[in-house]
Amino acid sequence: MNEADLALNFGLDVFHPEKVEQRYLNDVRHSLLDSEAKGPDVLYSIAMDVGKKQHADDLITRNLLYGVVAYNAGLIGSELVRSQGHIHAISPSCNSSTPEVYEIWQGEAYIYMQEFVSERPGRCAAILAKPGDIVIVPPKWAHYTVNASQHQKMLFGAWCIRDYAFEYQEIRARQGLAYYPVVTDGEINWIENPNYSPEGMEVKQAREYPEFGLSKQNLYRQYEENPSQFEFVTDPLSYQSLWNDFRP
Repeated sequence: MNEADLALNFGLDVFHPEKVEQRYLNDVRHSLLDSEAKGPDVLYSIAMDVGKKQHADDLITRNLLYGVVAYNAGLIGSELVRSQGHIHAISPSCNSSTPEVYEIWQGEAYIYMQEFVSERPGRCAAILAKPGDIVIVPPKWAHYTVNASQHQKMLFGAWCIRDYAFEYQEIRARQGLAYYPVVTDGEINWIENPNYSPEGMEVKQAREYPEFGLSKQNLYRQYEENPSQFEFVTDPLSYQSLWNDFRP
């Protein structure tokens, strides 16, 4: 990552999009605590569909996609730099909403997630993830990603389904998700969005996921060693018992 402009650089043995996409402050204003807040113009850069060239055909066959995302440092008004939040729409290939599996590479992140986008959002959790930590967001849960530091840029990789799509409408209608990550006197506080009536939230460290067969090893290496490891991402309905018992 080129920290000056959030450019993403890849090795010669890696396939990647010709142009990295960027998300801007104006793209997320409708989900902020203060829609007029000032902050970095470029919030993050994203490269979807990245991998070793030798794996390109297999990833297509498995309908599996790897993405790399670099987040800027700073604040948006009083909020940490973050995405607007979304829900994974139903993917035609599996007829289901799908999960996402994150791995933090540099810096620290909060992965915020909630069960529902409705007045009662159900379980709400912000998972603090450090380099090497893995976080799973289950199907149907609304979520956003936060750079946990206003001083250091953040970089992560993630597995998702290839025919992904996002739902934003309900989130925008409620001006974001149920909590905002606000910095006050150097401390991070989770401020309730008045458009919800949550029953509280958990702030916790990233955990391990033995029930999904995951280790602490690099996520891409886990795919290399066991290419079917992430079938729960592309065929979530076959793992319904794990989602029913899921804990953030």
